[in-house]
Amino acid sequence: MATDYDAPRKSEDDSESIEALKERVPDKLSGTTGDEDSDNPSSFDLPGADLSDLELDVVVLPAQQDEFTCMSCFLVKHRSQLDHEGAEGPICKECAA
Repeated sequence: MATDYDAPRKSEDDSESIEALKERVPDKLSGTTGDEDSDNPSSFDLPGADLSDLELDVVVLPAQQDEFTCMSCFLVKHRSQLDHEGAEGPICKECAA
């Protein structure tokens, strides 16, 4: 039996009416807002905010045996990305191009 993949699919989830869907979606034109502003949630910090009181826990791993730090872009790369070792140190393939 051939299946028509372009045909609209019907399921029991599609039985909800348009009116019921409109009631669930907030009306953006009504001018009423909820307790929390959706454009600026409280968990979002604006750029330039003072974050000096925050402490971050960062685990820094030492360079592994199969890694090097490119002396041009200063990124840690895998040894397979090594192009050559210059006078200043190892250079990756992207920086050598």
